[in-house]
Amino acid sequence: MACVKPTRRRVFVALLVSAFMATSLLFAAGWYRYWQVYTDVSIFGNQPFRSDTGAEYAMLEKLAVILPVNKNTDMQFYQNTWLRNYLYPVCDWPGPGCKIVCHHISTYRSLDKKTKCFARAIKRFEHKELFIKLDDDALVDINYIIGLIKKYQGYHKPIYISDHERTKTRKFPDALNDVMYGNGKFYMFNRKLVQCLKTDIKYRGPRNEDSVFGAMVSHGCGEDNVEYIQEDDRWIWHKEYTSNNKHIDLAFIKNH
Repeated sequence: MACVKPTRRRVFVALLVSAFMATSLLFAAGWYRYWQVYTDVSIFGNQPFRSDTGAEYAMLEKLAVILPVNKNTDMQFYQNTWLRNYLYPVCDWPGPGCKIVCHHISTYRSLDKKTKCFARAIKRFEHKELFIKLDDDALVDINYIIGLIKKYQGYHKPIYISDHERTKTRKFPDALNDVMYGNGKFYMFNRKLVQCLKTDIKYRGPRNEDSVFGAMVSHGCGEDNVEYIQEDDRWIWHKEYTSNNKHIDLAFIKNH
């Protein structure tokens, strides 16, 4: 059988097809790696969150996000985020979507009463293991929360995750003096902490609502019995959200 010599045209076509196939494979591999890096933003391990992972959704079902709201709060914004299925809005009066109702007009000087209101309410949430209190001008990353749930679900003692500080004022020598409390934009805690909260603490005058929660922890649970854990602010946005090509003002209208 005669040997057919390849012509220049045939060689060129073969090289072109080989180059096209190699480029396609490299592009596909690079595209996969790009999205793998994009989704792997959790600081807890190397497993990225995937929306089809049933086990991770099951963990989130144990979560309640406590969101105190008022007339300026844009609930549609939060309904369009991953938080929507876990939101427990704390409202002044009954209304659409309200899960906790305080029957009290909310002002800057009465936020401590709203804090005591939701603290009493969540004691009945026996089906929830972990809680987040979030300001309505804040956002938190889902992968960060999944990592915290993985690490602290079933934890043996009360946990209180936030950016903590201690009240320093001696002006009011009452239950709120010299207590450790978390920044109100975000704090996360477990059912063990809820169970020991002292919601009937007494103090004088309107006070900072975050220190009121800290005092309920301090006087109810005892600071020595609580695991105070520093939050990671890389995954929490307050007042504004900035990432890549997005810059969002989360506090366009002041709430109070």
